[in-house]
Amino acid sequence: MEDILLPLFPLEVVLLPEEVLPLHIFEDRYKEMIGECLAAQSSGRGQSEFGIVLAKGQEICHIGCAAQISRITRRYADGRMDILTVGQRRFEILFTDGEKSYLRAGVEFFEDEPNASPPPERDIRRTLELFEQVISRLGAQRESSLPPDMDPQLSFRMAALLPLGLELKQKLLTLRNEAERLKELSHALEEIIPRLDRAARDHEKAGGNGDLRQQR
Repeated sequence: MEDILLPLFPLEVVLLPEEVLPLHIFEDRYKEMIGECLAAQSSGRGQSEFGIVLAKGQEICHIGCAAQISRITRRYADGRMDILTVGQRRFEILFTDGEKSYLRAGVEFFEDEPNASPPPERDIRRTLELFEQVISRLGAQRESSLPPDMDPQLSFRMAALLPLGLELKQKLLTLRNEAERLKELSHALEEIIPRLDRAARDHEKAGGNGDLRQQR
């Protein structure tokens, strides 16, 4: 039973599959949780993943994404640590367990609908074009190339590099159809581009030194 329960880390964050997320661990309960995940990772026994779920006040969303610790970037004398995590499998919470200092849950991991039709090529191309336009306006440099057009994780890989709101990222995480995710992402990008353009014009008029990447 212990191995079945997934440790939960509620945050005001939405983690997507394959997304890299740095975390600073400072609360005692989460130092305990991460320590146990690291021990399981080292021994090959037990639960090495933990689930990141979006926290809204005192409530948490029932759909989240498991995170794997890729490395510890810094340890502090008081037990705090900085870690780098990578999004893995999506899950739905079935029930929660409060026996430990941190919350755990029985979850069901899920993938996309097996019989879902692949997204039309025109939708893929359109979303990629909009993505490139936003990246260009942000002046961002991608660290790595995107996967092939038909990669089922393409929408997640693009979304992880964009300044998207939590509500949209949570919706993308929940959708079990790549075609639907690409449509949602495309609509969001169509709205972001004019906002970035307005911000750039305002910046030029003001002669300030703001950072476009902070615009939402």
